[in-house]
Amino acid sequence: MIGIISDIHGNHVALSTVLNKLDELGIAEVICLGDVGGYYCQINECCETLRQRNIKTIMGNHDWYLAKGEACPRSNSANDCLNYQRKVITSDNLAWLASLPERALVHDVDIVHGGWNDPIDEYVRPSSEYFAAFAGKYFASGHTHVQHVWSNGEKTYCNPGSVGQPRDGDPRAAFATWDGNSFHIHRVEYDIGKIQREMALAGFSPYYSENLSKGASIGGKISAL
Repeated sequence: MIGIISDIHGNHVALSTVLNKLDELGIAEVICLGDVGGYYCQINECCETLRQRNIKTIMGNHDWYLAKGEACPRSNSANDCLNYQRKVITSDNLAWLASLPERALVHDVDIVHGGWNDPIDEYVRPSSEYFAAFAGKYFASGHTHVQHVWSNGEKTYCNPGSVGQPRDGDPRAAFATWDGNSFHIHRVEYDIGKIQREMALAGFSPYYSENLSKGASIGGKISAL
Protein backbone atom coordinates (compact mmCIF):
# COMPACT_ATOMS: atom_id res chain seq x y z
CA MET A 1 0.00 0.00 0.00
CA ILE A 2 1.29 3.45 -0.89
CA GLY A 3 -0.05 6.93 -0.24
CA ILE A 4 -0.57 9.41 -3.08
CA ILE A 5 -0.64 13.14 -2.40
CA SER A 6 -0.69 16.18 -4.68
CA ASP A 7 -1.09 19.95 -4.82
CA ILE A 8 0.24 20.80 -1.37
CA HIS A 9 0.78 24.44 -2.37
CA GLY A 10 2.78 25.61 0.61
CA ASN A 11 0.14 24.50 3.13
CA HIS A 12 2.20 22.61 5.69
CA VAL A 13 -0.67 22.52 8.17
CA ALA A 14 -2.66 20.36 5.75
CA LEU A 15 0.39 18.33 4.71
CA SER A 16 1.25 17.42 8.30
CA THR A 17 -2.30 16.27 8.96
CA VAL A 18 -2.38 14.10 5.83
CA LEU A 19 0.99 12.52 6.57
CA ASN A 20 -0.08 11.82 10.15
CA LYS A 21 -3.19 10.08 8.81
CA LEU A 22 -1.10 8.01 6.41
CA ASP A 23 1.14 7.04 9.32
CA GLU A 24 -1.95 5.98 11.29
CA LEU A 25 -2.98 3.82 8.33
CA GLY A 26 0.43 2.13 8.44
CA ILE A 27 1.47 3.41 5.03
CA ALA A 28 5.23 3.89 4.94
CA GLU A 29 5.70 4.83 1.26
CA VAL A 30 4.22 8.06 -0.08
CA ILE A 31 4.52 9.68 -3.50
CA CYS A 32 3.73 13.28 -4.40
CA LEU A 33 2.32 14.35 -7.77
CA GLY A 34 3.72 17.87 -7.62
CA ASP A 35 2.83 21.45 -6.79
CA VAL A 36 4.67 21.58 -3.53
CA GLY A 37 4.91 25.32 -4.19
CA GLY A 38 2.39 28.04 -4.95
CA TYR A 39 -0.34 29.84 -2.97
CA TYR A 40 0.44 29.47 0.75
CA CYS A 41 3.30 30.68 2.88
CA GLN A 42 4.91 27.50 4.23
CA ILE A 43 6.96 26.55 1.18
CA ASN A 44 10.15 25.72 3.08
CA GLU A 45 8.38 23.60 5.65
CA CYS A 46 6.66 21.60 2.89
CA CYS A 47 9.86 21.05 0.90
CA GLU A 48 11.80 20.04 3.99
CA THR A 49 9.17 17.57 5.17
CA LEU A 50 9.06 15.83 1.79
CA ARG A 51 12.85 15.75 1.59
CA GLN A 52 13.29 14.45 5.15
CA ARG A 53 10.77 11.68 4.57
CA ASN A 54 12.29 10.78 1.16
CA ILE A 55 8.90 11.18 -0.52
CA LYS A 56 9.27 10.68 -4.25
CA THR A 57 8.01 13.88 -5.82
CA ILE A 58 7.44 14.99 -9.40
CA MET A 59 7.31 18.53 -10.73
CA GLY A 60 4.11 20.54 -10.85
CA ASN A 61 3.47 23.75 -12.73
CA HIS A 62 3.93 25.94 -9.64
CA ASP A 63 7.18 24.15 -8.85
CA TRP A 64 8.24 24.88 -12.43
CA TYR A 65 7.32 28.58 -12.08
CA LEU A 66 9.50 28.81 -8.98
CA ALA A 67 12.40 26.85 -10.44
CA LYS A 68 12.41 28.76 -13.74
CA GLY A 69 11.53 32.20 -12.39
CA GLU A 70 8.44 32.27 -14.60
CA ALA A 71 5.01 33.74 -13.92
CA CYS A 72 1.70 31.89 -13.94
CA PRO A 73 -0.09 32.89 -17.18
CA ARG A 74 -3.56 32.52 -15.69
CA SER A 75 -3.71 34.20 -12.29
CA ASN A 76 -2.46 37.43 -10.73
CA SER A 77 -3.29 36.01 -7.31
CA ALA A 78 -1.10 32.99 -7.96
CA ASN A 79 1.72 35.30 -8.99
CA ASP A 80 1.39 37.32 -5.78
CA CYS A 81 1.90 34.09 -3.84
CA LEU A 82 4.77 32.92 -6.05
CA ASN A 83 6.53 36.27 -5.59
CA TYR A 84 6.31 35.83 -1.82
CA GLN A 85 7.68 32.29 -2.03
CA ARG A 86 10.58 33.43 -4.21
CA LYS A 87 11.63 35.80 -1.41
CA VAL A 88 11.57 33.20 1.36
CA ILE A 89 12.51 29.86 -0.22
CA THR A 90 15.97 28.60 0.64
CA SER A 91 18.48 27.92 -2.09
CA ASP A 92 18.56 24.22 -1.16
CA ASN A 93 14.80 23.88 -1.43
CA LEU A 94 14.72 25.78 -4.73
CA ALA A 95 17.43 23.51 -6.14
CA TRP A 96 15.44 20.48 -4.99
CA LEU A 97 12.30 21.74 -6.78
CA ALA A 98 14.35 22.33 -9.93
CA SER A 99 15.64 18.75 -9.80
CA LEU A 100 12.20 17.11 -9.76
CA PRO A 101 11.30 14.83 -12.71
CA GLU A 102 8.22 15.45 -14.82
CA ARG A 103 7.09 11.81 -14.99
CA ALA A 104 7.73 8.53 -13.18
CA LEU A 105 6.53 4.94 -12.93
CA VAL A 106 5.94 3.79 -9.35
CA HIS A 107 4.54 0.33 -8.58
CA ASP A 108 3.02 0.11 -12.10
CA VAL A 109 1.36 3.52 -11.73
CA ASP A 110 2.33 6.07 -14.40
CA ILE A 111 2.45 9.43 -12.63
CA VAL A 112 2.60 13.04 -13.81
CA HIS A 113 1.32 16.30 -12.38
CA GLY A 114 -0.78 17.48 -15.31
CA GLY A 115 -1.40 14.98 -18.12
CA TRP A 116 0.41 12.66 -20.48
CA ASN A 117 0.44 15.11 -23.38
CA ASP A 118 1.82 17.85 -21.12
CA PRO A 119 3.14 16.50 -17.79
CA ILE A 120 3.38 19.96 -16.23
CA ASP A 121 0.23 21.83 -17.24
CA GLU A 122 -2.50 19.69 -18.83
CA TYR A 123 -5.90 19.39 -17.19
CA VAL A 124 -6.99 15.78 -17.64
CA ARG A 125 -10.62 14.82 -18.14
CA PRO A 126 -10.33 11.03 -18.24
CA SER A 127 -11.98 9.04 -21.02
CA SER A 128 -11.39 5.82 -22.94
CA GLU A 129 -10.35 7.86 -25.96
CA TYR A 130 -7.79 9.84 -23.98
CA PHE A 131 -6.06 6.88 -22.35
CA ALA A 132 -6.12 4.71 -25.48
CA ALA A 133 -3.11 6.70 -26.66
CA PHE A 134 -0.93 5.65 -23.72
CA ALA A 135 0.57 2.30 -22.76
CA GLY A 136 -0.03 0.98 -19.29
CA LYS A 137 -3.00 0.25 -17.09
CA TYR A 138 -2.77 2.52 -14.05
CA PHE A 139 -2.39 6.30 -14.11
CA ALA A 140 -2.42 9.13 -11.56
CA SER A 141 -2.12 12.89 -11.80
CA GLY A 142 -3.15 16.01 -9.90
CA HIS A 143 -3.43 19.64 -11.05
CA THR A 144 -7.25 19.96 -11.15
CA HIS A 145 -7.64 19.83 -7.32
CA VAL A 146 -10.71 17.63 -7.87
CA GLN A 147 -10.57 14.16 -6.34
CA HIS A 148 -11.87 11.17 -8.28
CA VAL A 149 -11.20 7.68 -9.62
CA TRP A 150 -12.12 6.67 -13.17
CA SER A 151 -11.96 3.26 -14.87
CA ASN A 152 -13.16 1.71 -18.12
CA GLY A 153 -12.20 -1.83 -17.10
CA GLU A 154 -8.89 -1.71 -18.96
CA LYS A 155 -7.39 1.57 -17.74
CA THR A 156 -7.74 3.10 -14.30
CA TYR A 157 -6.98 6.70 -13.40
CA CYS A 158 -6.84 8.48 -10.05
CA ASN A 159 -6.64 12.13 -9.13
CA PRO A 160 -6.00 12.19 -5.38
CA GLY A 161 -7.28 15.75 -5.08
CA SER A 162 -5.43 18.55 -3.33
CA VAL A 163 -3.79 18.42 0.07
CA GLY A 164 -3.46 22.18 0.41
CA GLN A 165 -6.25 23.75 -1.66
CA PRO A 166 -9.23 21.49 -2.48
CA ARG A 167 -11.53 22.99 -5.12
CA ASP A 168 -14.41 20.51 -5.16
CA GLY A 169 -16.48 22.13 -2.44
CA ASP A 170 -15.07 19.92 0.33
CA PRO A 171 -12.53 21.83 2.46
CA ARG A 172 -10.97 18.70 3.94
CA ALA A 173 -7.48 17.79 2.75
CA ALA A 174 -7.55 15.11 0.05
CA PHE A 175 -5.29 12.16 -0.69
CA ALA A 176 -5.43 8.63 -2.09
CA THR A 177 -3.98 5.18 -1.48
CA TRP A 178 -2.98 2.42 -3.90
CA ASP A 179 -3.02 -1.25 -2.92
CA GLY A 180 -1.51 -2.65 -6.12
CA ASN A 181 -4.89 -3.19 -7.78
CA SER A 182 -7.18 -0.36 -6.76
CA PHE A 183 -7.09 3.31 -5.83
CA HIS A 184 -8.95 4.49 -2.73
CA ILE A 185 -9.70 8.15 -2.02
CA HIS A 186 -9.65 9.75 1.43
CA ARG A 187 -10.39 13.08 3.13
CA VAL A 188 -9.22 14.41 6.48
CA GLU A 189 -10.10 17.56 8.42
CA TYR A 190 -7.26 19.88 9.35
CA ASP A 191 -6.86 23.21 11.15
CA ILE A 192 -7.74 25.61 8.34
CA GLY A 193 -7.70 28.55 10.72
CA LYS A 194 -4.05 27.93 11.48
CA ILE A 195 -2.86 28.30 7.88
CA GLN A 196 -5.15 31.31 7.48
CA ARG A 197 -3.47 32.93 10.49
CA GLU A 198 -0.04 32.09 9.07
CA MET A 199 -1.01 33.77 5.80
CA ALA A 200 -2.10 36.89 7.69
CA LEU A 201 1.21 36.97 9.56
CA ALA A 202 2.99 36.71 6.19
CA GLY A 203 1.17 39.87 5.07
CA PHE A 204 -1.65 38.43 2.96
CA SER A 205 -5.22 39.72 3.12
CA PRO A 206 -8.03 37.21 3.86
CA TYR A 207 -8.79 37.07 0.13
CA TYR A 208 -5.84 34.70 -0.38
CA SER A 209 -6.95 32.09 2.16
CA GLU A 210 -10.65 32.49 2.94
CA ASN A 211 -11.37 30.11 0.06
CA LEU A 212 -9.89 27.25 2.07
CA SER A 213 -12.94 27.22 4.34
CA LYS A 214 -15.12 26.61 1.27
CA GLY A 215 -13.02 24.05 -0.58
CA ALA A 216 -12.58 26.50 -3.45
CA SER A 217 -9.89 28.26 -5.46
CA ILE A 218 -8.80 31.78 -4.54
CA GLY A 219 -11.79 33.93 -5.44
CA GLY A 220 -14.26 31.22 -4.43
CA LYS A 221 -14.70 29.13 -7.58
CA ILE A 222 -15.66 25.47 -7.03
CA SER A 223 -14.61 23.08 -9.78
CA ALA A 224 -16.16 19.88 -11.09
CA LEU A 225 -14.84 17.00 -13.18
